[in-house]
Amino acid sequence: MSERSEWKRIDMLRAVLGGAAGDHVLCGIGDDAAILAPVAPRDGAHPGAPEPLVWTVDSAVEGVHFRRDLLGFEDLGYRATMAAASDLAAMGARPVGLLAALVLPPSVSDDELGALARGQRAACDEIGTAVIGGNLSRGGEISITTTALGVAAAPLRRDGARPGDALALAGPIGLAAAGFALLDRGIPPASAAAEQAIRAFRRPVARIDAGFRAAARARAAIDVSDGLVADVAHLARASGVRALLDPAALVSADLRDAAALLGVDALDLALYGGEDYAVVVAGPDVGELAGFVAIGRCAPREEGASDVALLGPDGHATSVEVRGYDHFA
Repeated sequence: MSERSEWKRIDMLRAVLGGAAGDHVLCGIGDDAAILAPVAPRDGAHPGAPEPLVWTVDSAVEGVHFRRDLLGFEDLGYRATMAAASDLAAMGARPVGLLAALVLPPSVSDDELGALARGQRAACDEIGTAVIGGNLSRGGEISITTTALGVAAAPLRRDGARPGDALALAGPIGLAAAGFALLDRGIPPASAAAEQAIRAFRRPVARIDAGFRAAARARAAIDVSDGLVADVAHLARASGVRALLDPAALVSADLRDAAALLGVDALDLALYGGEDYAVVVAGPDVGELAGFVAIGRCAPREEGASDVALLGPDGHATSVEVRGYDHFA
């Protein structure tokens, strides 16, 4: 058996990732499958009644979702984990465990694999869960496929928004795209805004707590992974409404400063920059939720009108182009 055998690497991953799971994980890394006990509601509203399961899967593929020259291996593990967990946040679910399937080229060393696993572990620790199983394989490029398992008493969906509902946002938007651009252009992080932007790109945060808080009041939700306009348009189409956004609420001071360093329009970054993993919710008074900011409202759908529009100071709605990241565009 070589020093870099699959089994030794699995043992190494178990050492890094194991030990953080809750009591509901009856069997984690090391068997053919993980075993989870039924999970009771956190608030005890229905003692003994397990909550509905919410499952999602997300892939991070080298050359498609990330470039190794811009990210360290810990960043890769962290980002891949948070990207998958963000889907749970959008459903108002709390995570109960993650499965990670890793495809690694022969050039990836054990030290680099260990760093990737430490990034996964750091992300899991931040959102209160653990990697409890997965798969390890060899391939031509790095690929990290993460399955996130969660529970929610009443999972949020995209199709519940109604005309008159407020739209609210938790988490920064546009900063991750600014951080990518700064790194891609080799612009040094000479300001606090640039540092925040680069961190938003390298270490995004799934808004698990925000999604959980919103679940009691929101009627619909979606996470912002492909760009604000593209993802809000998904919610609007699924709900049969038109989303009207307030541009003044979308540009933070950090985003404005980072955009100035790049010589680009801050609002354009906010509308179309992806990989933020913020959460947008729709519902009555959702802008009053802790950690959220009101960014607009839902209006009746109009024949021939765009899914998303910007509200001017006079209340006039101006249609915006619906575009964002598309794997196959």
